[in-house]
Amino acid sequence: MAELHIMGQIVGASGFPQNTLFCKWGVHSGGAWRLLSGLKEGQTQVDTPQTGDIAYWSHPIDLHYATKGLQGWPKIHLQVWHQDSFGRCQLYGYGYCHVPSSPGHHRINCVTWRPLGSWQEQLAQMFVGGGPQLRNPDLIYSGADRYRLHTEAMGTVELELGVIMRHFDKYGVEN
Repeated sequence: MAELHIMGQIVGASGFPQNTLFCKWGVHSGGAWRLLSGLKEGQTQVDTPQTGDIAYWSHPIDLHYATKGLQGWPKIHLQVWHQDSFGRCQLYGYGYCHVPSSPGHHRINCVTWRPLGSWQEQLAQMFVGGGPQLRNPDLIYSGADRYRLHTEAMGTVELELGVIMRHFDKYGVEN
């Protein structure tokens, strides 16, 4: 079987309205992919930067997959959350990016978005917090019904990933 190693980190996030942030992440892959080692989901710590608007996490990612085909190439999906001084958490953005399909070191900037509610929900969000969230998080990385959502652009999450491909040449994929 062909093997894919993904090693790297979720560096941090910038461009969000507040900077006390943490990130929930996961990796989605197709049915032909089997995770041999590593965790396919996790959560970073909360970072409260003293200067600047960049929250640094340096959260490690280390995955090892085996596959017989390219269909369902792995995607990393993200949820960025803000934690206020009372410990309440508010969704600040969803995003996803494909794992690069070429070996080597890659820097990826993953743009994020969040659902926009009605004007009443937006007003309540300003005063009370909270806000609309997806009922089905699969919409983050599948384009099925996402086009019907009203969204607003949020910040960017930076990732550094090292990709190692093994035995893909036996399956007709050139590096």
